[in-house]
Amino acid sequence: MARKLVTMDGNNAAAHVSYAFTEVAAIYPITPSSPMADLVDQWAAAGRKNIFGTKVRVQEMQAESGAAGAVHGSLNAGALTTTYTASQGLLLMIPNMYKMAGELLPAVFHVTARALASHTLSIFGDQSDVMACRQTGFAMLAEGNVQEVMDLSPVAHLAAIKGRVPFLNFFDGFRTSHEIQKIAVWDYDDLAEMVDMDAVNAFRQRGLNPQHPQMRGSHENGDIFFQNREASNKYYDAVPDLVEEYMGKINAKIGTNYQLFNYYGAPDADRVIISMGSICDVAEEVIDYLNAHGEKVGLVKVRLYRPFRADKLIAAIPATCKKIAVLDRTKEPGAQGEPLYLDVVTALANAGRNDIVVTGGRYGLGSKDTPPSSVFAVYEELKRDTPKRQFTIGIVDDVTNLSLPETDAPDTSPEGTIACKFWGLGGDGTVGANKNSIKIIGDHTDKYVQAYFQYDSKKTGGITISHLRFGDNPIKSPYYINKADFVACHNPSYVEKGYKMVNDVKPGGVFLINCQWDADELNEKMPAEAKRYIAKNNIQLYTVNAIDIAAKIGLGKRTNTVLQSAFFSLAKILPEEEAIGYMKEKAQKFMKKGKEIVEMNEKAIDAGATAYVKIDVPADWADAVDAPKAVSENGPEKLVKMVDSIMRPVGLMNGDSLPVSVFVDHADGTFEQGASAYEKRGVAVMVPEWNAETCAQCNQCSFVCPHATIRPYLLTEEEAANAPEGAAIVDKKAGKGKGVYKYTLAVSPLDCMGCGVCVGVCPTNSLKMVSRESQDAKQSVFDYMVANVSVKDEVADGTVIGSQYKTPLLEFSGSCAGCAETAYARLITQLFGDKMYISNATGCSSIWGGPAATSPYTTNKAGHGPAWANSLFEDNAEHGFGMLLGQNAVRNRLIAKVEAITESDKASDEVKATAKAFLDTKDDVKTNGAAADALADAIKDIDCADCKDIVENKEFLSKKSVWIFGGDGWAYDIGFGGVDHVLASGENVNIMVFDTEVYSNTGGQASKASQIGQVAQFAAAGKSIAKKSLAEIAMSYGYVYVAQIAMGANMNQTIKAIEEAEAYPGPSIVIAYAPCEMHSIKGGMVNCQKEMKRAVECGYWNMFRFNPMLKAEGKNPFTIDSKQPVTEEYRNFLLNEARYSSLTRSFPERAEKLFSEAEVKSVERYEHLLRLKDLYAPKAD
Repeated sequence: MARKLVTMDGNNAAAHVSYAFTEVAAIYPITPSSPMADLVDQWAAAGRKNIFGTKVRVQEMQAESGAAGAVHGSLNAGALTTTYTASQGLLLMIPNMYKMAGELLPAVFHVTARALASHTLSIFGDQSDVMACRQTGFAMLAEGNVQEVMDLSPVAHLAAIKGRVPFLNFFDGFRTSHEIQKIAVWDYDDLAEMVDMDAVNAFRQRGLNPQHPQMRGSHENGDIFFQNREASNKYYDAVPDLVEEYMGKINAKIGTNYQLFNYYGAPDADRVIISMGSICDVAEEVIDYLNAHGEKVGLVKVRLYRPFRADKLIAAIPATCKKIAVLDRTKEPGAQGEPLYLDVVTALANAGRNDIVVTGGRYGLGSKDTPPSSVFAVYEELKRDTPKRQFTIGIVDDVTNLSLPETDAPDTSPEGTIACKFWGLGGDGTVGANKNSIKIIGDHTDKYVQAYFQYDSKKTGGITISHLRFGDNPIKSPYYINKADFVACHNPSYVEKGYKMVNDVKPGGVFLINCQWDADELNEKMPAEAKRYIAKNNIQLYTVNAIDIAAKIGLGKRTNTVLQSAFFSLAKILPEEEAIGYMKEKAQKFMKKGKEIVEMNEKAIDAGATAYVKIDVPADWADAVDAPKAVSENGPEKLVKMVDSIMRPVGLMNGDSLPVSVFVDHADGTFEQGASAYEKRGVAVMVPEWNAETCAQCNQCSFVCPHATIRPYLLTEEEAANAPEGAAIVDKKAGKGKGVYKYTLAVSPLDCMGCGVCVGVCPTNSLKMVSRESQDAKQSVFDYMVANVSVKDEVADGTVIGSQYKTPLLEFSGSCAGCAETAYARLITQLFGDKMYISNATGCSSIWGGPAATSPYTTNKAGHGPAWANSLFEDNAEHGFGMLLGQNAVRNRLIAKVEAITESDKASDEVKATAKAFLDTKDDVKTNGAAADALADAIKDIDCADCKDIVENKEFLSKKSVWIFGGDGWAYDIGFGGVDHVLASGENVNIMVFDTEVYSNTGGQASKASQIGQVAQFAAAGKSIAKKSLAEIAMSYGYVYVAQIAMGANMNQTIKAIEEAEAYPGPSIVIAYAPCEMHSIKGGMVNCQKEMKRAVECGYWNMFRFNPMLKAEGKNPFTIDSKQPVTEEYRNFLLNEARYSSLTRSFPERAEKLFSEAEVKSVERYEHLLRLKDLYAPKAD
């Protein structure tokens, strides 16, 4: 049967199949499974029909536990129901999985297998999550590549329907879920032919219905529970045969040979690997190579993992096999071995096959790449008389010595495969362009294609590496490219930083650099190692100035289209005119952002095709030598050690080479604060330049800076005199400190992300964006100011201007350029950072806030700073509350001893006075620190047990400020129950909600914070439900401080609300409007702060404060800080952001209806606030 060939990734393949069999999909976003749910939602919005002739009903829930509950309920009502999940989300579904399995309901969960959070969070792939579910009663089916996902996912649905046992259908997260291949796609008619409609009808008849009422979900006592639990055994016994039956039907249709366990390799192999997932394709390449060179090796691919048919496994193993290595992509600390290993050992033992040596290995945790060299190492280890019983591959374990030695491996990829790598900057469009490129090649040539995208842990602004392969033979190479025909560097800073990009180019291959340099400048910038490699390997070197081309066209920093066009021109995969035509066809996708964006991209395509320049490589490059660079880091010893041993190698993308011993000091996942200051990534092309003459010294630029890279300083005469040459220092013009201090504004060009937000808010146009390289000399000025200029406490107050003279204790994070979240968080650290606990919900703010060994949270000169921790997504409020309880438990014990001192007749009057001063300020964060220090100093030499205890534990003595950070997905949805409970506790905690109105970290899904008419994932046709009023829910308690703020609309209100929240002696919640990259604001994130102002002015966002303390003063606790909105501007505001304007192009009539409704709601919302003001007003006597 011929099937249509389409270029897609694993998520798309699973979504395509699941849509056919699904009537209801209950969903919740989680990386990397969210695209499946999003595609299903898009298809439903567009009217696609499943095999039953209906559209899938897609429902986003508040959490994965909720999604599982909805799946359970929908199945009980007789609808075939699916969900998509991974990792912690899958674990939240486990309780309901037991129920669905126990009730024999035909659920199918499509899972992109992913690591579980342990010592740290990893969003990347392994099989830890699915292995945690093997006891739930779900059948478990595994696929190893994109084609297998398409071919075998139907088996999960078909067997679940007929066999009544629910299925967990899984494939490797990222490696398979996000890998793009050209595959054969099922037609829904073919899938419908295989469905047992009698089984479907029987399922519907079993559904709960008042027409034939039944009870399900009863409770049983000890006399019968056990027997009833055993009654379902026959259903599980039947599953393997059912799976074989449907695999047989699929084999008959498409000519495959899928089995429960497939063998690949020499029929007389003596060494065999057993595994499942994407590693199987790597192993097949190695097997082909080894067997062609006279060895006899093989592989057993596990497809049906639960129920585990031991007899089928043993039948798949060649009779000649002497040694087996079982490879598990998970770790179970303390166990005799990992799950698949234990299953294989048990199967062989029960069959009496004690003649085979079985070893077990771990691989690929957290998406660790598993190249052919790792598989070669396994087969080599099996040659030994006594191979290691337990081992690891892909790492160097120099602590427990479990790792196998690996050497350079031969090229095992199919002959004629063309390999290309593209080094980009997150958010520059490189990944998107390469997805387009591979689809163009896949859809318009006969070539096989593969694409995979490698990311670091930062948001936009991090490193991306696109791995593209194409050729005339099938490609099964699920590992990174390390020998490429073409490598492109899309950010010139990578050349200066010395990333080993060109080392991956094959001799004679092409290396393309996007830069503004001429040949002489390139000669100056290129590291000697790269020069030698280029010269000695005949590398064809090209440059292209996509930076200036994109800026001239109007695309700003989006150089991707220019560079994509240059790639097609240089690679010559397609005739040039055809390639240009296909690229312009793909550019039409930008129509959702407006016709002008499409036209600009078309101009970029035309320009890029001829813009590159061939560089003649000087002969002396072959012997190039870099001048020695003295690198000596200043800072705390533990921090510098961590920076040198972990941060720097990881920053240079060499983390894979680090041995286990480097992490012994960090085995519990604890890292030093302040490492981001050592990065100096230099990724911005343009940075701000300050004009000291026209500057008003308002400090607004610093107030809004997301990355703390622009900072005002007040200097004494001595500090100014010692400043480096090139520092622009002027008199302070007005206010406190005038006539006493000098003023400067320092910029860190190597830390700046080039967002331009500072330029956007400057009232005197005293900042302009210029080439970063023109400002590099200013780095020493910035570094001097940080290291040598003191904070002037009498000026550094709680005003907009004064707050910016305080040291930011959040700096140089990996957040997106222009991020609003970090501007708020940085401000909070300036106010309270040296006394802060931060509990951070998983999400954007934990990703930019908690990268391992690169923390952007830092310390002041006394070594004090935020103590930061991330637990999970759903429990953040409770975790932060626990921090408060724990700190208070220790502190209250010490306070009791201080109180005893004040009453002791042995204490001197001076000591009593010091103790009293401490007790008088014990609830004041701002003043209690000094009082605690004074007390500890006063009693440190007293020979008294209580005094010694207080001094030894003095770090617990002072009042701390507990903050709970998180986004709207957490606060409004998955964590809302915890938020509500913590606020209701009445305890003194502060909650900061970064409200982006969308799940930013997982790709832009709708949340209950999303507004009417907003287009997002899971709301493809625009959200029709109004935004939840989280603030009003909190206000209903009456004793919670509540504020809604928008920095760009009113900086004074922002800082006032944050200060009031912290000062309030009870629970507080501050909800901050945070425009996001996901909003697609016209002109980009340079307009972030302006967009806040527009949002408030038109009534889209309201600012207010509710301070219960004012009641006691006889004042109205509710203050509206927004003016009467200009509703006429509401529509213009919506159309300025693609998250709204795109709806006018996809569903114009619906857009008009929803936008009109949203306008009306905005008016009603403000009128409601006015009524609240009247409601809370003090009653007249």
